[in-house]
Amino acid sequence: MNKANVFNIQKFSVHDGPGIRTTVFFKGCPLNCLWCHNPESQNSKKQILLDGSKCVLCGTCVKLCPQGAVKIENNVPVTDMGKCTGCRQCEIYCIPVARQVAGREYTVEEVVKEVMKDEVFYKQSGGGVTLSGGEPLIQIDFLEELLVKLKEKNIHTAVDTCGAVNFENIRRISDYTDVFLYDIKLMDDKKHTEFTGVSNKLILDNLRRLSEVHENINLRMPIIEGVNADVNHIEKTIDFIRGLNVFSINLLPYHDIAKHKYKELNINYDEDKMSKPSDEKMQNFKETFEKEGYKVKIGG
Repeated sequence: MNKANVFNIQKFSVHDGPGIRTTVFFKGCPLNCLWCHNPESQNSKKQILLDGSKCVLCGTCVKLCPQGAVKIENNVPVTDMGKCTGCRQCEIYCIPVARQVAGREYTVEEVVKEVMKDEVFYKQSGGGVTLSGGEPLIQIDFLEELLVKLKEKNIHTAVDTCGAVNFENIRRISDYTDVFLYDIKLMDDKKHTEFTGVSNKLILDNLRRLSEVHENINLRMPIIEGVNADVNHIEKTIDFIRGLNVFSINLLPYHDIAKHKYKELNINYDEDKMSKPSDEKMQNFKETFEKEGYKVKIGG
């Protein structure tokens, strides 16, 4: 039985493909983007998010943990993830809601049952189910089985991918995916490595190869001042995708609304290197793509 580690199933999503959608967020990602707004998605294992501003050191999490994985050290609840099984008792009984367990194992049947609760909204809005992350293609056996089940139920499917995976994984699901939401972070390989931790060569090569087997690719481009908010990046992207099966583009201006998660995960967030580009600059980028015939939207 295929199982996958999922950290969120978000209902009524309107920024992850057409119509009203349910987005399933998988844990684990080959990239380590400096600006990632889902830092809990990067690690494939379960994690504990602790909001220190809410914790009152009542010790309930210590007392109730069946595995004895939680203890108080220097006035902070510390969880031994080697012992933690993700039973969520510490989260459920945390009265000030200071703890959150990111990651839960699901079977394909459990995910299908959950997303089908909103089938009526998909049909009324032209929506469906989006599989995102993290990088869902890492858990390919689960992903393929899930997509097959959704297509058997005539559900519109979208897969949001960073593209840094074996192309065979992409090929395996191409027939069951109505639209690929394909991320392009940076065209310059050196800068891509600097800001995401990996080269972009596989990502760009996979986009070319995907275009040969699939006709509906929606490019998603984070635009970040200090990283890639420049004309050179836009022009290089246009040169690269010209002739590919890319017809629509989402330009996603940087935001820092998730930076609190980094603190809760005890991860450094280097916000000084990044900022939101001006509305004027975003509009100029939009018009540049539109002149080339692309359908462009600012935002998701």
